[in-house]
Amino acid sequence: MPMLTLAALDSRRSVPTRQLATPGPDPDQLLRILRSASRVPDHGKRVPFRFLRVAGVDRAHLADAASARLREREPEASDAALDKLRTRFLMPPLTVCVIARLGPDEKIPESERLATASCVCLLLLQAAQAEGYGAQWLTGWIAYDRAFLEGTLGLAEDEQLVGTIAIGTPLVEAPERERPDPATLLSDWTGA
Repeated sequence: MPMLTLAALDSRRSVPTRQLATPGPDPDQLLRILRSASRVPDHGKRVPFRFLRVAGVDRAHLADAASARLREREPEASDAALDKLRTRFLMPPLTVCVIARLGPDEKIPESERLATASCVCLLLLQAAQAEGYGAQWLTGWIAYDRAFLEGTLGLAEDEQLVGTIAIGTPLVEAPERERPDPATLLSDWTGA
């Protein structure tokens, strides 16, 4: 069985949605990617997440709905802002919404369940790249606008959008960016 290497982890790059094109994963590839993305730490085995696929003509429907909501929120929104928002859903052949399930739980705190769903997003990026695709994790106002989340995406009151993961064939090789030096982030607890 091939083992995950640090080089594979270190090669992860976000590919901007404007640089993602067809083809995207077929249904079997998507399920394979989601199987890997679901292998996250999950205290209490709650599976506090689910997926919502946006593909095909539904990409345009979501772009239209998001644009309409942005105009409601910000009547003075620029054409550039609207174009950027529409592109978020129109360019990539597939968007996977990762949704955290945060209903009442007497044992597992909401923060831990949200952390699990966030881990899903990162693994989804890694798995898409492992299958040869580019991907980008986005949030923005869409992730926090309850009217959009419930009225457009159909989320329940106790659900939260953790992010939209755009997936497609990269048109460019994403450049490396400067990363933090872990030595500057590490300190020792000395018990004092």
